[in-house]
Amino acid sequence: MTHLDPRPDPIADPVAPVSPWNVANALTVLRLVLVPFFALALFHDQGDSRSWRVIACLIFIVASLTDLVDGDLARKRGLVTEFGKLADPIADKALIGTALVGLSMLDEIAWWVTWVILAREVGVTLLRFWVIRHGVMPASRGGKVKTMLQALAIGLLVLPLSGAWHTSATAVMMAAVVLTLITGLDYISRAFARRRQGATR
Repeated sequence: MTHLDPRPDPIADPVAPVSPWNVANALTVLRLVLVPFFALALFHDQGDSRSWRVIACLIFIVASLTDLVDGDLARKRGLVTEFGKLADPIADKALIGTALVGLSMLDEIAWWVTWVILAREVGVTLLRFWVIRHGVMPASRGGKVKTMLQALAIGLLVLPLSGAWHTSATAVMMAAVVLTLITGLDYISRAFARRRQGATR
């Protein structure tokens, strides 16, 4: 007498598609939703309110933490979706872009810093689309460090700092700009190398 195994056959049965309604995507959407609240807190009382600047920093920290968690969570739990692939970089750039433009408007950082960082982010995104049929170009270790430095510098500059503390925050931002340029050149090199490899196959 044979007993039927109630468990599904992992080979015969098709894999169920991942629902976009999952915790990883919820964190991504939360980051996107927090962006206007961050901007409102940053510009409250023309940016002169110390308490609201602290609130803006707290919002930025929470939003940045969702960026650290959502992608890792999606990969580890098999929650990667097309929506997540599209929404995650949009949420990232919305947060960083809003923060940089806002800080430049408040004269906390020079406009050229904002344009350099934003131009690099847009350029890397275009490069990824350019080589996507030859494979996904993942973030490099330097790119991840660059993101951390940018977030640290922005968080510090959002706070109502002065004197040596503000000088230190500006120095961190300059280090982030240097790494932004270096990693940008690295992405260009990797993109052309991937295109050459794809052309020879």
